[in-house]
Amino acid sequence: MKKLADSDESNPLIKLAKTVLITEAEAVKDLAKTIDSSFLTAIDKILNCKGKVIVTGLGKSGIIGRKISATFSSTGTPSLFMHASEATHGDLGAVENQDLLLAISNSGEGIELLTLTPLVKRQKIPVISITGNPKSSLAQISDVHLSAAFKKEACPLGLAPTTSSTVALALGDALALASLKAKGFQADDFAKSHPSGKLGRQLSIIVQDVMRKGNSVPLVSPS
Repeated sequence: MKKLADSDESNPLIKLAKTVLITEAEAVKDLAKTIDSSFLTAIDKILNCKGKVIVTGLGKSGIIGRKISATFSSTGTPSLFMHASEATHGDLGAVENQDLLLAISNSGEGIELLTLTPLVKRQKIPVISITGNPKSSLAQISDVHLSAAFKKEACPLGLAPTTSSTVALALGDALALASLKAKGFQADDFAKSHPSGKLGRQLSIIVQDVMRKGNSVPLVSPS
């Protein structure tokens, strides 16, 4: 196996790593400049949703969608992820009239999402989409479209979803956390949905959970 010994600035892999990070970071900074009233409209629909935020996507967008859905659920907005392909093979039964659909697609032209979205809209369910193309078919049929446009993928081949998935994830986080802020969601609320692990214990453990009781308490008399 070839040894990649050089770790200085001249190493092409070091250069590539830095380029990837800078490209994606700049794309997120550019995205922040585009946040407008459409974002507030999306938040308003999320706040008025009496059911769940159903997040859907395919491929890398689907993986990003799973994370966004998990963030919604842990920050006060009930949510679940629905695979765009499985939706039309029975999983659509999980969608109820009080729900909201958040569809994620870089191209906005995936046949699975373009099949699913009209079916959901027939139930009078609001559809928010996140795409890299504001003129895409998915963007046009959505009630609210949020642009996740970017200049280029960080992949040196310009093929693998890299910048596109990072930008979509950041925008999803922004939606979830703006909803958290608008709902007045606090650390105590977070603890209820995240009781395990170091973070959960830090938020939810109380004195009586760890204190010793009765004869097991070591005592020293006044004398």
